[in-house]
Amino acid sequence: MSWSKLKQQLESFLSPALHGRVEYRATSYRYLPGKPGICYLAVDKKNVLNMSETTGFIRWYQTEQEIKNDPDLQIPISQEEIEAIRKETKGTVPEERLQVIARNRKITELAKELLSAQAALSKSNFVTAATTFLSISIDESLESNDILLNILALVDRRVGKKRMLNMAEKMKLKHPAVQYFYELRRSTL
Repeated sequence: MSWSKLKQQLESFLSPALHGRVEYRATSYRYLPGKPGICYLAVDKKNVLNMSETTGFIRWYQTEQEIKNDPDLQIPISQEEIEAIRKETKGTVPEERLQVIARNRKITELAKELLSAQAALSKSNFVTAATTFLSISIDESLESNDILLNILALVDRRVGKKRMLNMAEKMKLKHPAVQYFYELRRSTL
C-alpha cells in the first residue's frame, strides 16, 4: 500500500478532537537509495516520535541500568510474584528482600521489553504496524506490546471515554511515548 493511502486511512480513524493536531509524516529519498527514510508522528506541528532506519548499536546494559535506577518508576508487585520467589528460595529470604527481588525482576523484564520495542521503531516497521493496525481489532491493538499499535489505538475514535478512563493503571507500565499519547487523548475527553 502506498504511503499516501496508508496515511489517509490512518487519519480517517483519528479521534475528532485530535483531527489537525496529530499528523503522520514520512520522508524518503528517491535518488539516494542508501539514505533511509524517516517517519514521525507530530502533535501540534512538533515531532513527538521519530522513526528512522537505525544502524547504530544500542547500549543495552547502560539503558537497562538507567531504567532500573529511575526513582519515579512505579512497578506494582502482586502476592503471586512474591510467593513464587518465596518458593524458589525455599523460604530462607526475609520478607522485605522478597519484595526487592520481585521488583528487580519485573523492572529487568520491563526494561528488556522497552529496549526491544525501541530498537524496532523504524519507518518500515511503522508501515508494517500501521497495516497490521488496520487489519486487527482495536482491542488487540490496545493489548499488544507493540508501541506503535498502542499509539495508533489510543488516538483512534473507536476508543471511547469510558474505556480510556479505565485503562489508566495499564498505561503506567507502558512506554513513555504511549503514556504521552494516552495523556494527550485523555486531555481531549
